[in-house]
Amino acid sequence: MTQQTEFDHHSAACTADPVDYYRSFREQCPVGRTEAHGGFVYTTRYADVARIARDDDTFSSSRASSGVDRVAIVIPSGPGLEQYPIELDPPESTGYRDLINPLLTPDAVDALRPMIARHATRVVDAFVEHGSADFVRDLTNPLPAAVTLDWLGFPEEDWARLAGPIHDIFAAPADSDRARRGAEGLAYMERRIREIVRQRRAEPTSDATSVLAARTGPDGLPYGEDELVSVIGLLIAGGVDTTTSLTGSVLVHLSRHPDQLRRLIDSPDLLDSATEEFLRAFAPSQSMARTARADTEIGGCPVRAGERVLIPWVAANHDPAVFPDPAEVRLDRDAARHLSFGIGTHRCAGAHLARAMFREMITQVLTRLPAFRVLEEGLVAYPTRGNQSGWDAIPAVFPAGPRLGSGTASGSASGSGAVGAPLFGQAVSFEAVVVGTEPVADGVLALTLARAGGGDLPAWEPGAHLEFRLPSGRVRQYSLCGDPAERDRYRVAVLREENGRGGSAEMHEIAREGVVVGVRGPRNHFPLVPADDYLFVAGGIGVTPILAMARAVALRGAAFRVLYGGRSRATMAFRDELAGYAGDRAELVPQDELGLPDLAAVLAAAGPATAIYCCGPAGMIEAVERACERLGLTGRLHVERFGAGDDLETVFDPAANTAFDVHLARTGRTVRVRPDQRLIEAVREAVPGLSYDCEKGYCGACETRVLAGTPEHRDSLLTAEEREAGRTMMICVGRSCSPRLVLDL
Repeated sequence: MTQQTEFDHHSAACTADPVDYYRSFREQCPVGRTEAHGGFVYTTRYADVARIARDDDTFSSSRASSGVDRVAIVIPSGPGLEQYPIELDPPESTGYRDLINPLLTPDAVDALRPMIARHATRVVDAFVEHGSADFVRDLTNPLPAAVTLDWLGFPEEDWARLAGPIHDIFAAPADSDRARRGAEGLAYMERRIREIVRQRRAEPTSDATSVLAARTGPDGLPYGEDELVSVIGLLIAGGVDTTTSLTGSVLVHLSRHPDQLRRLIDSPDLLDSATEEFLRAFAPSQSMARTARADTEIGGCPVRAGERVLIPWVAANHDPAVFPDPAEVRLDRDAARHLSFGIGTHRCAGAHLARAMFREMITQVLTRLPAFRVLEEGLVAYPTRGNQSGWDAIPAVFPAGPRLGSGTASGSASGSGAVGAPLFGQAVSFEAVVVGTEPVADGVLALTLARAGGGDLPAWEPGAHLEFRLPSGRVRQYSLCGDPAERDRYRVAVLREENGRGGSAEMHEIAREGVVVGVRGPRNHFPLVPADDYLFVAGGIGVTPILAMARAVALRGAAFRVLYGGRSRATMAFRDELAGYAGDRAELVPQDELGLPDLAAVLAAAGPATAIYCCGPAGMIEAVERACERLGLTGRLHVERFGAGDDLETVFDPAANTAFDVHLARTGRTVRVRPDQRLIEAVREAVPGLSYDCEKGYCGACETRVLAGTPEHRDSLLTAEEREAGRTMMICVGRSCSPRLVLDL
């Protein structure tokens, strides 16, 4: 039964607190109909939003379906240049995605990082000596504009003139003089794009516009000028103000939460996971819209053909069914299932570029302006957060710092050797080979790894971990527990969890000398801070990072104690090695002999300068956190918890993997997928412009049409009906049940 409500995502109440606004409707009427803005159906739940965004057959993005020649993907509709491919439906949109995707792959964006760093250094140099800035005017707007327009090949004199109108459209009240100036600016942008396209067709260069202008469509003919204007206009709009919005919101948040600011400064590797959490919490695009092609229903609410449907990313990102305690920003949350880049065929093609620009801006702030403070009284927010969220002004002060760069902006977008802030928390990906294994406790296996092909491994410090990309496609993290001085080898230890989802079992299966596995890292979310005294609390396999820490503080002669609990002595890994470093400063508490440790008593004995480190089962960590809160020790507590991040992961046995062939219909090639190889790895070699992102089976970026064969689904996104139909698959984790697959690639 449909319920008529007073819902309005552009209302003052929603603008003041969209998270709470959607929460109240989710709890009372999660899907309903409103008369606001001509009438539409709204949604509030992750599952409904994801379903609608992925169902192009039932819910259209095109203007033709909406019945008006106005922007079809927002409510209310407004004037504007038609945007390809986001305002088209498959198959019409497919050719334009194929045009854009190769320019924005992870490898393509990696090639742009020196240019991004150069622009970021120049932009910050312009104000760093003053000790104050408006972060929007001076950083978060000019940097994305410079990067996007430099990449596309627009001369420097165009950058401000083209970026300003886009920001004005979002930041100005509708029908205001500023909004009208923004519309006039967009008209200029259209004329300027046409001029650049004509120039590049006459005299191509290495910029992205030259590449776009030279490519041909599915019919073998060059794309028309109108088509390229639409595509490039969308790239400019998407590249400029969305990253402006995200970065500004994060800077305001970090100023309000200096503990999290300090944690990012102390643990730069945390920025990887924090970026996804910031995207979840502060989605620049708050909502989009679709038009129902036929009568259907959403969450029990009937929807008529032609009705408009609101799909709010912000509501999905704060659905507690997917993200526990969604109003809380947790820097170490596995938030990669967020929908801030959308989902389905219209998922943001520029996701990798957006992350790269955001990361460089935040890196500049954390390394060059770490003591910044936003002036709350000067903040100016967007007038409505119904479609787009962001800030029009973010005044800030900070201790003045030195300039670092040459101050020039010009240069090739693919140039190298940029002068910029030092590398900050950048983990690297490489292949490691297993060179030794050793049982170190019941069910616990230690693996020694070396760099495949030889050479030194990346340096690390106690508390660091490696991310393993297993042959099955699973991703798991394990703490380094060897000696940081040994640059030729790493050591990790893995507890085989018989009732787990298969990651630890797979690690034990591949633990054979000579096996090569992809890794990323080291990352350190759990750094050992300077202190006069340390208390280390370890439970079970949580001893692995504690072992490296105990070794480090023992070598430098610092005071410390270790409390190590386990089910039994036989299950407690490295107990003899730990005793060798700590001696009588280590207290081992096997539960079957001594019961549970008295955490409250141990914590109460901590001195006034003691840093407390805890790693182990979730229940133990929670008990330590509660005790520290009662004792006033929370500020000195450091914990490491690896969120499983696999609660939606498909259970399967990687030992059953078989080899199979994949024929790529459009490419014309057939590739062999080995049992120890992921499908996406084999396909990537033949299709360099492949679109993908999470590589865990839940973002939908790599969803690919299956033309023949039976896919084996290992994702957490497809419905049971979609799996049974077998028309598409997520090639980042999926495999084949048949000897041969034919994919639309």
